[in-house]
Amino acid sequence: MGYGNWDDSAYDAARTFRAARGLDDFGYTADMRSVPWDKWKAHKSLDPKNVGMRESRDSADHGNSLPIAVLFDVTGSMGAVPRIMQEKLGKLHGLLQRKGYADDPQIMFGGIGDADTDRVPLQVGQFESDNRMDEQLRLILLEGGGGGQKSESYELAAYFMARHTATDAWDKRGQKGYLFIVGDELNKARLASRHIRHVIGDKVSADVAVESIYRELADRWHVHYILPNQSSYYGDPEIAEHWRGLLGERFLRLDDPAAVCELIALTIGIGEDRIDVGAGLADLRDIGSLDEADAVGKALAPLGAARRTRSVGALPAATGDDDIDFGN
Repeated sequence: MGYGNWDDSAYDAARTFRAARGLDDFGYTADMRSVPWDKWKAHKSLDPKNVGMRESRDSADHGNSLPIAVLFDVTGSMGAVPRIMQEKLGKLHGLLQRKGYADDPQIMFGGIGDADTDRVPLQVGQFESDNRMDEQLRLILLEGGGGGQKSESYELAAYFMARHTATDAWDKRGQKGYLFIVGDELNKARLASRHIRHVIGDKVSADVAVESIYRELADRWHVHYILPNQSSYYGDPEIAEHWRGLLGERFLRLDDPAAVCELIALTIGIGEDRIDVGAGLADLRDIGSLDEADAVGKALAPLGAARRTRSVGALPAATGDDDIDFGN
């Protein structure tokens, strides 16, 4: 995947067309809500079962592909965040390319639910370079379920990304991709083998430790967890302790959920050594994202502090990421 180029005009025209006709931006979700819950299923283009690999590959149009995956918790109130992302997708792409944060970004979107209780606990799209990324985002089913146990199946998504993605960035250049999980709860205590078999289709007989799958994932991905101020768990110390234990400073608390696109873009720009935090925040103000700049600056403070610490030779804090360096 990853052919073609993003077109702002086509994106704007499609939004105008849907608005004029009263069509939901997330039309697949609207369709599913018209049928009984036990008939709900992932759109066939986002169903993770038996897909083999989701691939980010170089092409004639994009010779330096950079894979970026954004997987949203779509349970409860978190379903509002994908809508925010869809509304600002043009801004995200503009920051990545027109501001030079990434030469050839290829973006994948997906949804995360609860494998114990939801009809659709995992949805994973393709890596795209053109307006098909908007199409796949709008096909995510915003199920709105969740099990109420203060945990969702993030670890199942981590398993898919670790075992079922292939990228030329890594295979050709040894360059990690960027994974952003946007949620507000804990991982399950274990990655259950029955969930892997049922949802993904791999013939796995034993449960997997959550810490081990995140270590495996970190071999090829810069993994971030964004906690937006969208639910009562935003200030929960258990959530923060859990994710910091796995990801260190890549656990990012975001005061303003409306700034999720801007936070993702700047995190990538900093990670690719294209900007520093100050320059990135200036870019946001330059494009009119004044409120978002304040929230993003606060969210990125731990990353900036860790980056400055490592630049003077200090050892990084112990985390679940074996390679927490921001370089390639």
